Amino acid sequence: MGARRRAARHGSDRRGAGLLRPARLRPADVVRLGGTGQRTRPLRVFLSALGIAIGVAAMIAVVGISGSGQAEVDRRLDALGTNLLRVSPGETLAGGEAELPPESVAMIRRVPPVRQVAATGATGAHVYRNERVSPGRTGSLHVLAAGSDLLPAVGGHLRKGRWLDSTTEKHPAVVLGSTAAQRLDVYTPGTRVWIGGRWFSLIGVLDPVPLAPELDSAALVGRPVARTYLRFDGHPSTVYVRAEDSQVASVRAVLAATASPEKPGEVKVSRPSDALAAREATESALTGLLLGLGGVALLVGGVGVGNTMVISVLERRGEIGLRRALGATRGQIRTQFVTESLLLSLIGGLGGTVLGTLITAGYAVSRDWPTVVPAWASAAGIGSTLVIGAIAGLYPAVRASRLAPTEALAGT
Repeated sequence: MGARRRAARHGSDRRGAGLLRPARLRPADVVRLGGTGQRTRPLRVFLSALGIAIGVAAMIAVVGISGSGQAEVDRRLDALGTNLLRVSPGETLAGGEAELPPESVAMIRRVPPVRQVAATGATGAHVYRNERVSPGRTGSLHVLAAGSDLLPAVGGHLRKGRWLDSTTEKHPAVVLGSTAAQRLDVYTPGTRVWIGGRWFSLIGVLDPVPLAPELDSAALVGRPVARTYLRFDGHPSTVYVRAEDSQVASVRAVLAATASPEKPGEVKVSRPSDALAAREATESALTGLLLGLGGVALLVGGVGVGNTMVISVLERRGEIGLRRALGATRGQIRTQFVTESLLLSLIGGLGGTVLGTLITAGYAVSRDWPTVVPAWASAAGIGSTLVIGAIAGLYPAVRASRLAPTEALAGT
């Protein structure tokens, strides 16, 4: 009999233990419980998620605008080519300004891998809107002698009118760079401008020339007319050289000695596409700084999420106590509040990703750039919000799980 009673008592204990065993929550149940706070307090959720969204949007916009700018530089270089070299005079041993020999263009043209050679020459003259303008008000505009081969060599394009040719370069005709036309407020072919004490007729206006920005602020006239009216001495001030793509480095190495065999040390050789790349590197350094600011904004948003979760735990003590009284474990309470924090951060991360993409697209469209938002940036933005959400929600979740049922219910 005693053995039977003991067996019956043990069986009832096992059945009781089975009845008291807490129910296992499925993932869908966890998400539904975690979303309770979002559904009942939408305004608070919106304001808390907004801090996260601003940080993510700032980071994605910075990366996206930087990527779009890089794509635009690559696109321009693909269109303009990276095989352009620029030869210009340097300094003499005495510190004065050197000169390129008049025959330097012909000598450079003999280098086998060279495909195109064109040159401009400084005339020392200035261009004015009319003869009544004070000679000192040059507007930093200069007059250059050029030939018909210059425009294709530098990859330039006309905005209006025509370029210098065998006919116009012998007459007082001028082509203005984009900046020169803007400062003189002269755009219509046929308009006259004052150069070197006489009138020149405008025949064309250039678009900006990215690989030769010095042409933007120049007035370009033919070499024959420059010799006749502007006392041009024939010395080139800049020589533009197009080489075969695979031979750019080797051509660059011999250009100084080719242009001025007697004084190669007084010749400067540069690659204009390197300047565009250097500018992009400078912008990349600024991008790093802005990314840091975006990270600070994201951290501030995470603090806001943590604050929201702490307040949520204090306000829902009755709910926590009731669930604990009904058999919810501490682990389930922790999971509920961590999930709620993750969902809150995820909402902010997704909103920030969309906002950052829209900002990037708007800026890129306004600048006529391709829109580029790297996938890794979106993934990193959302991933960082989840990490911040987990960290921000951990303390409130632990605090909620440590509330005893009687303590939680007594505080309501």
